[in-house]
Amino acid sequence: MADWVELTAADGHKLKAWRAAPSGKPKAALVVVQEIFGVNNHIRSITERFAKEGYLAIAPAMFDRYQRDFETGYGPDGMAEALAIVPKIKPSDALKDIAAAHDDVKAVGKTGIVGFCFGGTMAWASACHLNFDAAACYYGGQIARAMHDKPKCPVIMHFGSKDAHIPMTSVEEIRKAQPGVPIHVYDADHGFSCDERASYDEAAHTLAWTRTLKFFAENLT
Repeated sequence: MADWVELTAADGHKLKAWRAAPSGKPKAALVVVQEIFGVNNHIRSITERFAKEGYLAIAPAMFDRYQRDFETGYGPDGMAEALAIVPKIKPSDALKDIAAAHDDVKAVGKTGIVGFCFGGTMAWASACHLNFDAAACYYGGQIARAMHDKPKCPVIMHFGSKDAHIPMTSVEEIRKAQPGVPIHVYDADHGFSCDERASYDEAAHTLAWTRTLKFFAENLT
């Protein structure tokens, strides 16, 4: 079962979130953090996939502070719309919105976070500054800028070797700065785990998904 819910952040901001519940008792909870394209069909689908794996999963609408109900596709027009919002984002406010999602689901037990692209960066920030039990970061483009932060929970990261947005030199710098964090590199491009993007790579997605599920099973259940 999945539907929209409303959350309230610590500063009073109200935002929507897509929440999906498993058929039985949740074994843990997960916060799913979007790419820059909003809580679109892909992010809702990912949230529901985690629910099918037994997690109570929730995807907060991170752009609601700037444009309510923002959702777009992956073409040039959608990219331009999304990139127009990105400079407005304040990381401190983004963390408030993620914390609100965490608070909404944490009663079921341990709570993890997984994020893609922009969400991958925010998953790292959340691992370092919020109270999650595990974090999975997919191709977070700004992680290198905060690579010396100290995570408060176990973290796993996924990157693509063909990603023009995240050079392998940055990935290696992150690896050196965080020797305790498993960092997996795939022969794939940015966004390789999104089956609605031209850069989707089924083999890379499947391997990363398997590793992520194993990681959460080890750290959340």
